[in-house]
Amino acid sequence: IGLVRLMRDSFRRLRVADGFSHARSLAFVTSLVAIQGLIGIVGLASVLHKGSISNVIVVAVRRIVPGSAGQVLTAAVTQAHRVAARHHYTPLLLGMIGALVTATTAMGQLERGLNRIYGVEQDRRSVKRYALAFFFALSVGTLIAVSFVCLMFGRGLLASTHNDVVTTTWDVVRWPLGLALLAISVTVLFRWAPRRKQPHLSWLAFGAGAAVLLWALATIGLGWFYTSSSSFGSTYGPLAGIVALLVWCLLSSVSLFYGAALAAQLEAVPAVEPVPQDA
Repeated sequence: IGLVRLMRDSFRRLRVADGFSHARSLAFVTSLVAIQGLIGIVGLASVLHKGSISNVIVVAVRRIVPGSAGQVLTAAVTQAHRVAARHHYTPLLLGMIGALVTATTAMGQLERGLNRIYGVEQDRRSVKRYALAFFFALSVGTLIAVSFVCLMFGRGLLASTHNDVVTTTWDVVRWPLGLALLAISVTVLFRWAPRRKQPHLSWLAFGAGAAVLLWALATIGLGWFYTSSSSFGSTYGPLAGIVALLVWCLLSSVSLFYGAALAAQLEAVPAVEPVPQDA
C-alpha cells in the first residue's frame, strides 16, 4: 500500500483510538518515574560510596538541558546525594518504592493504550493486569533503564579510565547498544502487553524500530532546541527543567504509541480490515 499511506492510516488509527490521551497519561507517569529514578539511583550510589555516579548524572543533565533549564533536576540530584551522605535512608527507600509503584502504573497505562490501538475494549482483570505490569517494571523497565544509561550517561561512566582506546570504543559502541536494547524492550512490550494474541514478530519489530527512531529524532531535536535557545531558560526560569522533561516525555509517549499503531496497521492490511472509523 506504500509507506505514505501506511503512515497516514496508522496516524488515523492512533487518533481514533484516543492514543494522544493515553500518551499524555503515560507521559505524566513517565516523568514521575524519571525524577524518582534519578533520585533513587543517586541515593543508592551515595550509600555505596560511589559519589562519582551523581557527578556523572549532574554533568549529563547539564549537557542535555543546559543553563537554568537543568537547575531543578540537578538540584534534586544534589539533594539526594546529601541525604544519603547523612545516612538518612528512609526517604530514599520510600522514594525507590514510589518509583517502582509509579513504573508499575506506567506499564498498566501502556497496556490500556495498546489495547485500544488494537481495538481491544476490555483490559485484563485488575489483579492480573498490575501483576504483569509489576513484572514488566522489574524486567523490561530495568532493560530500558540500562539503555538510557548507555545513551544519556554513557560518556561519563568510563571517565576515570585512562585508557583512550577503551574510552573511544565505548563512546562509539554505547549508541548502537543503547538503541538495540531500547528496541528489544519496546518489541517485548508490544508482544506481551496487549490483551490479545499478537501476530508475526517482524511486524512488531518494525513498529518498535519506528518508535525508537521517532524517539531518537525527538530527543535530538529537543536537545538542539534547548542548547541553541537563549530565551527558553529565561522564560520558564527554575521550572524550565521540569517543562523540558514533560515535553520530552510527551513526545516519547506519542512515538511509542505511533509505533504500536504502525504494527497494528501492518497486521490489518493483509487481513483486509478497514482503518478504524471516526465515531
